[in-house]
Amino acid sequence: MKPGQFLELAYFGITTVLFRRKDPLMGSIILTDRCNLSCRHCAVGNITSVIYPYSRIKADMEKMYSDGIRILFLYGGEPFLWQDHGITLRDLVMEAKRMGFLLVNIVTNGTFRLEVPEADLIMVSLDGGRDSHNKIRGNTYDTILENITDSLSDNICIYMAVNNINKGDIETVCRTAVSLQNVKSISFNFHTPYPGTEDLMLTRDERKDCCDRIERLIDEGYPIFNLRSAFPYIIGNSFMTPCHQCIVMENGKQWTCGRCIEIPNLCSQCGFFFAAEFSLVFSGHVRVIFDMLRTYSRYI
Repeated sequence: MKPGQFLELAYFGITTVLFRRKDPLMGSIILTDRCNLSCRHCAVGNITSVIYPYSRIKADMEKMYSDGIRILFLYGGEPFLWQDHGITLRDLVMEAKRMGFLLVNIVTNGTFRLEVPEADLIMVSLDGGRDSHNKIRGNTYDTILENITDSLSDNICIYMAVNNINKGDIETVCRTAVSLQNVKSISFNFHTPYPGTEDLMLTRDERKDCCDRIERLIDEGYPIFNLRSAFPYIIGNSFMTPCHQCIVMENGKQWTCGRCIEIPNLCSQCGFFFAAEFSLVFSGHVRVIFDMLRTYSRYI
């Protein structure tokens, strides 16, 4: 991260805490819900399979930027399936950079070639070792590792959603990540139990065990992107929801924090680490603030 970018984000954070503002900083755009996979834990893929046009995506990016959002995530479905009359995902990333977004990130299942060097992070889902991952996402493990290995980009973050199937594979994923030259960092979430996926949810004790293990891995030097100071709040879902600094847009519609806000009681079971971390930072938790400054300067 360049010094100017860091200062702009720091200014936002300081003024938000001091003046208790609720302005958004991090935005996610759903480019399409079309996906080439049918993952066991997913409840939002292939509902419409609509590829939203470039004009719609550009308008959503422009609105986010004008609202003060400076960290952008591009999501699906599978975002690498998005294209409109020859305009590709890579073109969207470059467009977002031209608009002035400070950080532009992609979240992908990793089954397509990962050639978007302009992105600050390409977050690639790897949900366990080969057996657990393939049980959740189909026979894709080897394809994903091959695409990571073959990528010319070194901006890849392994992204694991921990659930009842793969909870024993946290260490395996970390060891795999550091064996891959192009992987910069590792990020964890807990499964959020969308309707129909409740059986994959972790108990509080299981969350604590996972967080304890992730802390040990941080101590061992693994490049983990999560904030250990936020773990006690994530374990008990005791952070403030929704996080007003996070916005999601799909086809012109906007939600605070995430689309799950419309599902009764789901916020109280949130497993999204970023939402918890940002909520705690902008609520003025000093330890989490310093942890974020240290961690983000290392991996972004």
